[in-house]
Amino acid sequence: MEPIVKELNTILDNSTIYTLLSDLGKRMFFPKGIVSQAAEAGTKAKKYNATVGMATSDNKPMFLPSIMKHISGLEPSEIFSYSPTAGILKLREIWKDEMLKKNPSIGDSLISLPIVTSGLTHGISIAADLFVDKDDSVVVPDMYWGNYKLIIEGRRQGNIVNYPFFDNDKINIKGLENTIKSTGNKKTAVILNFPNNPTGYSPSVEESDEIISMFNRLAENGHKILVICDDAYFGLFFEENTSTESLFGKLCNLHENILAVKIDGATKEELVWGFRTGFITYGGKGITKEQYEALQQKTMGAIRSSVSSCSTLTQNLLLKGLSSGTYHQEKDYAGERMKERYLKVKEIVQDIPSDVPLKILPFNSGYFMTFELLGKDAEKLRKYLLEEYSTGTISIAGKYLRIAFSSVNIEKIPELFKLIYKAVKEI
Repeated sequence: MEPIVKELNTILDNSTIYTLLSDLGKRMFFPKGIVSQAAEAGTKAKKYNATVGMATSDNKPMFLPSIMKHISGLEPSEIFSYSPTAGILKLREIWKDEMLKKNPSIGDSLISLPIVTSGLTHGISIAADLFVDKDDSVVVPDMYWGNYKLIIEGRRQGNIVNYPFFDNDKINIKGLENTIKSTGNKKTAVILNFPNNPTGYSPSVEESDEIISMFNRLAENGHKILVICDDAYFGLFFEENTSTESLFGKLCNLHENILAVKIDGATKEELVWGFRTGFITYGGKGITKEQYEALQQKTMGAIRSSVSSCSTLTQNLLLKGLSSGTYHQEKDYAGERMKERYLKVKEIVQDIPSDVPLKILPFNSGYFMTFELLGKDAEKLRKYLLEEYSTGTISIAGKYLRIAFSSVNIEKIPELFKLIYKAVKEI
């Protein structure tokens, strides 16, 4: 074992973090090799810097004019240079500042500085690498994003354990609690995704408080719990009684037996889907600054050993946008447009014809709403809509149909639902 691994594990020993780490997580470290030596040289090598495998001219990156001519407003170093493994420091700092503003329940809790990932999926994959072993249980609702299965079961050989997401049109908190208990393990991982994909549902303020109380009960009874907050659609909240904070805020200082991991990204929040820029942040009661730094070293090792570092260009573009004086105004405008679409869909689905065998699953946020088909085949309906009406939807588990109203202009939404109703009856 590398000496640095022993050092990191010694720092984390006797903590909930160490208990929750996978075997890979316990072995992971950020090497003091080329990257760290190059970083050191960057601050001290004033005469010559012959460390980084990058072509330069007069201490600036070399580039092809045929590429550079399409990019304006950035210096060559902001486009072509390697990014630090953990991401550009200024971007990490400003993202944390925004996080604290949006989630006041974090308060004065000590949390880690966000680390940049290559999109939100990469963030979830890193968390799985660090904390999920073969045959470990990861609790998710029966309505979940399909990529969890590929990451947890395909890559890490863990076991996804489901519970019914809804109980009488509310989040099935008791079902979640019982499922965590039923794993038979004192070490359990849970993924919370709000607004939920595929249903487009977020908890009310009351439901959020109940979820937090439930986790506290489990922790008091000795359960060591990793709670991954998949906040992909954070901020897209459309109803007054919906909780507008990530559960990370209250989880990060709830109990010593809980480690909260916030995974979010610019993808949906800043309307930059193809940028592939996400963030992973840690929070837990009683975790010291030194322990956070050790966990971040392991996270950087997971990045270094997979993608090496994330896109410099997209990080700097995002940083420019977040620093703009019009950023919040522009974001509010985009959010209002999405809310208008949500309200239009909500209005339309309130009057489903009685002869259309569809049940609406609760939705109040995000990009989606989902129908449950009563006595019909969702995959058959999806194909029929595509082939007969050139209309794309997503079928799930044979009985659900997900509609992404985020990608349909508001004036087209009524026709979309008319076609869905028509197709359901025709099949």
